[in-house]
Amino acid sequence: MENTAPLILLAAGGTGGHLFPAEALGVELIKRGLRVRLVTDDRALRYGGLFSKDMIDVVASETARGRNPLQLAYATVTLATGTLSAFRLLRRLKPVAVVGFGGYPTLPPLIAARLAGIPSIIHDANAVLGRANRFLSRHVSAIATSLPGVLDRDPALSGKTTTVGTPMRPAVLIAAAARYTAPEPKGPLRLLVVGGSQGARVMSDIVPGAIERLEPALWSRLILTQQVREEDMIRVRPVYDRLKIQVELAPFFTDLPARLASNHLIISRSGAGTVAELAAIGRPSILVPLPGSIDQDQFANAGVLSQVEGALRIPQAEFTSDRLASEISALAAEPARLAAMAKAARSVGRLDAAERLADLVMKTAGI
Repeated sequence: MENTAPLILLAAGGTGGHLFPAEALGVELIKRGLRVRLVTDDRALRYGGLFSKDMIDVVASETARGRNPLQLAYATVTLATGTLSAFRLLRRLKPVAVVGFGGYPTLPPLIAARLAGIPSIIHDANAVLGRANRFLSRHVSAIATSLPGVLDRDPALSGKTTTVGTPMRPAVLIAAAARYTAPEPKGPLRLLVVGGSQGARVMSDIVPGAIERLEPALWSRLILTQQVREEDMIRVRPVYDRLKIQVELAPFFTDLPARLASNHLIISRSGAGTVAELAAIGRPSILVPLPGSIDQDQFANAGVLSQVEGALRIPQAEFTSDRLASEISALAAEPARLAAMAKAARSVGRLDAAERLADLVMKTAGI
């Protein structure tokens, strides 16, 4: 029998930071008896979770990079083509609302929703509105943010903005139930190093040298898990082998929430999703914002945790092996400080964001 429940179309860029909140909202909407589908780019097909391939529609999109006229013309044509495809998709699927989670792949379906007169919502997990969402913000019915104050300086937008937090997928909610236990003074120290969806080369450049600079007594305590790109394995693994570090290296972890929960200290970039999960689970971290972005969004994201002393924020220009070794050594010597950082991080985490966003979606859709 065909399911005739109202359909909510979710639109997200093909990275974890965009897809995971979409998945979390999808789970909550399905619990409420609604149907969901995902519109994205082809990168999303490699992610597991809620969205099986028969629930995904791929629409052409392109990131507008730089000021090269040819590149801009190509991006414009691709986005226009994608918008036409999205418009046809909306006419066929007849969703009652379209919800975007950021990234350029959200532009075609959200623009098409505006043209079709379908209620639309965008969610932004960053402390600074992303470029795609900034463009869409004046054209959507409602805006949801993870953090308060993001649009306070823009009266035209603040009136339709609701702070809901970052929706957490089920794996994060399970991980958040695990209490943080600080390391024993001479016991194992579990260290997790991650760098975003593809891993960060800077971690392969800096972390092995930092580990090498630690006191040898720490080497035997260390249980290290590090995300390393395939091409960097050949220079990272020999360092740890020589130091006899207990280590697991991989280019990608599918069970990241569980790994966040099971480690004493996390070293990471500060993408919005990572920061939100660190807060929800409540784990101490050393955060290295991605430099060079126009909005400095990762610097602002890391500030959310560093301001409450739940994380150390180190700009990449200051992220050296010597500095990192010093910070790891200091934290390893102060288990009580690690526990306090975990508690501080947890104080800004929100576990009910999916429910709050689902409430907003249903209100906006009129269901």
